[in-house]
Amino acid sequence: MFDYRLKVFHTVATRLSFTKASEELHISQPAVTKHIKEIETQIGAKLFDRKGTSIQLTQSGKILFEHAEKIRNIYRDMEFEISQISQQHKGKLIIGASTTVAQYILPEILAKFNSYYRDIKIELLTGNTETISTLLKEEKIDLGIIEGESQSSYFEYKTFKPDEIVLAAKSDHPLAHKTLNLKDLYQLDLIFREQGSGTLEFIQNRLREKEINIHELNTVMQLGSSESIKNYLLHSECMAFLSISTILNELKNNILTVIDIKNFSIERDFHFILPKGDQSELIKLFLRFAE
Repeated sequence: MFDYRLKVFHTVATRLSFTKASEELHISQPAVTKHIKEIETQIGAKLFDRKGTSIQLTQSGKILFEHAEKIRNIYRDMEFEISQISQQHKGKLIIGASTTVAQYILPEILAKFNSYYRDIKIELLTGNTETISTLLKEEKIDLGIIEGESQSSYFEYKTFKPDEIVLAAKSDHPLAHKTLNLKDLYQLDLIFREQGSGTLEFIQNRLREKEINIHELNTVMQLGSSESIKNYLLHSECMAFLSISTILNELKNNILTVIDIKNFSIERDFHFILPKGDQSELIKLFLRFAE
């Protein structure tokens, strides 16, 4: 029911790419451009500015995106509430989530889920991707949400939410507002997540594709959480690759900044990880709600 043109705009604004939006929506890039131009004509304002090979939202675009998010959520909630009339749900669901998802994404979803389903008890276990996979294999959790790239034949995987990993530093870093080349990474002091981290796995794989060996970079330290890394950055000249989801408040308050790397980005999806076969009604309910 979400107005289709707004859906196209929302997808472009989320991905900051006409090409990626066309792929996600399964329509042509000219069709995406047409929908955006129609909205711009209707509201009388430009929505995107081109910055080199990338695009960014204009001030008008940011305002529209904020309201499009609200409209999208209103429609989603309305449809969900109507679909749940006369249904009663009880039981317990044990969810395992990798650190980034558990700290920065799930709390809002769980709070809202609890407001709808008071009789469903949720237990959340947190660990890195490797740990969550092990817990699911040992049947200690009902489902997992992970950030890692590796997949096992033991499980079924469903896309949950898109994410991007960016190079971050404190806002007054000497290289703030500069664009780096990939080879410049060899000259930097870097902080990484611990072994077994899904974020670390993604970074390592994307750098390897660009012929950058992560083991040859100057790794000052490996820390077990994004919070630890963020606080470390504030007191040093180091940089770190972090999920954009983990630093939204720091960016908003100009505490941390994103360092651009020419012709390089790390995009990924968080995934639900499930035991193969039929899922319980509670799992199906949570998946529908979270999606």
